[in-house]
Amino acid sequence: MPDREVHKPYHPTVEIVLDAIAGWINKFRDVSSLHNEFGQCSPEDVMQIAKDLGVPPGELRGLAAKGPGAADLLQKMLVALGVDPRSLAKTDPAVMRDLQRLCIVCSQKERCEHALADGTAAGHFHEFCPNAFTLDALFKQKQQQNRH
Repeated sequence: MPDREVHKPYHPTVEIVLDAIAGWINKFRDVSSLHNEFGQCSPEDVMQIAKDLGVPPGELRGLAAKGPGAADLLQKMLVALGVDPRSLAKTDPAVMRDLQRLCIVCSQKERCEHALADGTAAGHFHEFCPNAFTLDALFKQKQQQNRH
């Protein structure tokens, strides 16, 4: 694998979603002083927050508990696979949002970090990544584009 300089990409879609989640969490932590981020929210409030963020209400609590950097490895994985995260977020925001959700709740972050650090992520993400199917499709799509 040739040496490539990897730059930390800027991904406004991810940052917007995670910043919104973090903002709501901080707001309600301040109000409630509880560990339950939505303890002072009515069910309608929770539904509105979920709608604003484009996630189902049932997933919102789990996503909020993970914190604002929970999908950072996704960006690195996309770069490792030769997929431009910024372009993907712009051209297919629904796919990006689904990738982000799975990355946020992933239990294999340590393994992912090691594979990315070792430069072996592109060859081994199938073994641990809950986004493997979609990432594989994106990786193949990128390869096909490079051939044309």
